[in-house]
Amino acid sequence: MSSEGSRPYSGTPAGVNPGELQVVVSGAGQAYEIRLLGELDMSTASELREQLTGLAADGPAQVTVDLSELAFVDSTGLSVLIAGLKRLRQQGGDMALRSPTPATRRVLEITGLTEVFSIS
Repeated sequence: MSSEGSRPYSGTPAGVNPGELQVVVSGAGQAYEIRLLGELDMSTASELREQLTGLAADGPAQVTVDLSELAFVDSTGLSVLIAGLKRLRQQGGDMALRSPTPATRRVLEITGLTEVFSIS
């Protein structure tokens, strides 16, 4: 989804247009990695929500979310991560966050989510 003009270019990864999000899932069995590239916000969060819901529905899974190429996250994006964590834990799984950008790490710190998620 594109939302041209809604926000100035903010260092979105190559191949991802500003205002868009790519969700890349890899892994099998019970261990998965989700790479987020671009912007996780109200207009893009549904794809991540669907992926996390699907992984939780398959039973206990260990999910690592790579945030190294996430240029922006808003409250909707954070709520999708929290809901995914809750679903996974209800199924006996868990979710960790990896390599947040400095801006994303700051948002996680301000909101207290560094106390909720395992972050490496």
